[in-house]
Amino acid sequence: MNNNGGYLINQIQKISSRKFNELLKEKNIDEFNGSQGVILYSLWNNKELTIKEIGKITGLAKTSLTSMLDRMEEKGLIRRKDNSEDKRSIKIMLTDKAKELEKDYNDISNKMSNIFYKNFSDKEIDEIEKYLERIISNLEE
Repeated sequence: MNNNGGYLINQIQKISSRKFNELLKEKNIDEFNGSQGVILYSLWNNKELTIKEIGKITGLAKTSLTSMLDRMEEKGLIRRKDNSEDKRSIKIMLTDKAKELEKDYNDISNKMSNIFYKNFSDKEIDEIEKYLERIISNLEE
């Protein structure tokens, strides 16, 4: 039996990333790309996080994350502050500029969901997501 699940998931990730970036461009958003949007999304939902926490939420490696955060700071989307709970780490916070982009990000995310699930029933969507969550769980073991 030839299983193509990993390949298919990888293709979905690549194509959806390109599509997300196209939708950003259509809205004239050049402050961040799709990968950085995942970081922003985690911060919109958590207010402030350490780099380690962002890595855990997004699945991004610390080395990739650090350079992405540097670029986001240069664009005025995030700022760093000392972590009063742990002097060895810093907290990442959103700027007002990033907070203003949340609605556009959510609009694009909704468009992506509509594209993903076009012609799928609610039951099929629930099943797909349940299977994907199991794959993630298997990979995290």
